Amino acid sequence: MDVIVVGGGIGGLSLALSLHQAGIKVRVYEAVSNPAPLGVGINLQPTAVRELTELGLGDELAQVGIAVQRLGLFNKFGQLVSEESRGLLAGYRWPQYAIHRGRLQQLLLHAVRDRIGGENVYTGFRLLGFEQDRDRVTAAFQDISSEAKITSSATILIGADGIHSTVRRTLYPNEGEPCFARQVLWRASVDAEPFFDGRTQIIGGHLHQRIIVYPMARTPSNKLLTNWICQMTVTETSFPREDWSRRVSKEKLLASFGAWRFPWLDLPELIEQTSEIFEFPLMDRDPIPSWTFGRVTLLGDAAHPMQPIGAQAGSQAIIDGRILTAALASTSDAVLALRRYDEERRPVMNEIVLRNRQFGPEASLQLVEERAPNGFDSIEDVISREDLDTITASFSAAAGIDVQTVNTRRPFLGLAQRTGSSACKSLSF
Repeated sequence: MDVIVVGGGIGGLSLALSLHQAGIKVRVYEAVSNPAPLGVGINLQPTAVRELTELGLGDELAQVGIAVQRLGLFNKFGQLVSEESRGLLAGYRWPQYAIHRGRLQQLLLHAVRDRIGGENVYTGFRLLGFEQDRDRVTAAFQDISSEAKITSSATILIGADGIHSTVRRTLYPNEGEPCFARQVLWRASVDAEPFFDGRTQIIGGHLHQRIIVYPMARTPSNKLLTNWICQMTVTETSFPREDWSRRVSKEKLLASFGAWRFPWLDLPELIEQTSEIFEFPLMDRDPIPSWTFGRVTLLGDAAHPMQPIGAQAGSQAIIDGRILTAALASTSDAVLALRRYDEERRPVMNEIVLRNRQFGPEASLQLVEERAPNGFDSIEDVISREDLDTITASFSAAAGIDVQTVNTRRPFLGLAQRTGSSACKSLSF
């Protein structure tokens, strides 16, 4: 059995590592010629950190990320709505890491090249299309620099090529563009002084205007590389694809968030200190009835692009790869394995996509805004502790990220399925 992975992002690279660990040959094709450590922050839930640790990457994650210990939810006046422990402090056996997305991708890319061989990682190759028969799937790629075309054949092909997936578009040619949620995110990172204990993530505001701020790396100057997001509902009904990740001025943000100064965080000052601010549309896609078509299937944002609520997208892409690899390792029938993967993962991820459209685990902030738009004297007068816990627990259970599930489930890849490096063999369960 051998596998073509289309896409060298977090999902595609972690899948390649899992396949290699299970002794399955894999080749990765990425359209970007020279993947650079670009982007902003991402949160890796303990369920994903567990899988990366089982891939032998636990020490590297600890070096490049921040182990988040608390999450605080606040209203638009900076009043505390709820607070909960995260990672090890919440009872998980693995941390939750806030990490720079580009640095995580570089960590994964270096590990993939080291383990499967640089000759099996093709960068600067764009997928043109694919065909399959009873035994193989053959993909056509174009070298972006030379425009030369090549073909590659394998037992199966995995589309891990993001929300604008060429693989998905081939399977669903009439789907159209992603769904624009009529909200825009302005994102950036900046070296800043710690707030709270330096290991806390905060979310403030409500459905139509909110902020997310968290530290994601230590700096030589004893500051913290801090990720911040401002999000707002807009009047536009569409967002041109070519405008993704465009830079915007500080004045545009300060006009809407200039008054967001709290005793524990001065957001306008954080914005003023930032050199580059990027604008992203809030996008997802409607759930689809199948990911798998014969010898081809989807993974990560290509399968279930979701709104970035509850820090799920990157973590769930890693879990996709582990479940897919386990299915492939359990049978010699690759087509059957892809069908089993689809049947297990798709219903769960489709539900999370829809839950995220309703603000996911952060729905309590919208309830507080509706019930107490001018603030409150006591949060218990607005929403009960029981209701807060129910919202969080319901989402965690649906996403499979509750403490009990993460800590007690068996490894997706058992020791009998592992053949790889000494780093893998040294792991204990």
